[in-house]
Amino acid sequence: MLTQNPFALLNGTLPSSVMQIFVALMVLAVIVGTLLDMAHKGSAQYFFANARKSRAQGKPVDKASIAIKTLAVDVLASGEFCNPRRRLAHLLTMYGFILYLLATVIQVYVYPTAASPAPALVPALWWLGAVMVMFGGYWFWFFIRVDVAAEGSSPWRLMRADLFIVSLLASVTFGVIWAWLQASGSAASWLFFGLYLLATAVLFGGVYWSKFAHMFFKPAAAFDKRVAEADGTNMNLPLLSRDDPAQRERHSMELLRNAPMDMGLGIKREAPRHY
Repeated sequence: MLTQNPFALLNGTLPSSVMQIFVALMVLAVIVGTLLDMAHKGSAQYFFANARKSRAQGKPVDKASIAIKTLAVDVLASGEFCNPRRRLAHLLTMYGFILYLLATVIQVYVYPTAASPAPALVPALWWLGAVMVMFGGYWFWFFIRVDVAAEGSSPWRLMRADLFIVSLLASVTFGVIWAWLQASGSAASWLFFGLYLLATAVLFGGVYWSKFAHMFFKPAAAFDKRVAEADGTNMNLPLLSRDDPAQRERHSMELLRNAPMDMGLGIKREAPRHY
């Protein structure tokens, strides 16, 4: 089962062109959704305006080395997450999703039928990617999500912001169940194949309403932040602490201007689980 192309097994009932057209439509949906999201939020306009500001006001910097550091730290290693559990869950989900997508595209387009069997490694990577997504995704959803871990909310509470992770987990989970039932010869596989297509359509078709497009914006935002720190155009931003006397004096509360530097940091001593 782990070395069989689940999409090739469909060929006895569905033409291979059906899944090829479906995957192409999903790619188109991501492109259109991302462009609409950019137009709605003005993301590209902001980044271009900030780049012009950096060139006009900032000192010259080596943007190539900054781009490499952004790629290595913020993109490939998800350096923005300070919580190691959160980072590990994100990395499992991210790299699992990449493996899952690449293996899907290869199986659908390169080895679409049983007459052209895929190398055993390709479907194995599809299964591995799916397991990584489910492990990282369900770990995040039930144990790490802030409104569950820190605020005591039910893990079954759904919001619009959850559209991406919920549709991703649903798509991968239904896909795994469908592939397993199909390999076992169960007639129920068609039910889960339909659910798999539906959840996948929501995942890629809902880009405009979900956080899917963030994966394109976050690297740009991380690069923009590093450039601003390097060229000095972020100097007008407030500091993260009151270590600087000028920062302490501008505090709106008179009580905290001359308070000990560790005052107010008790919230960091333990996880906020007192609900």
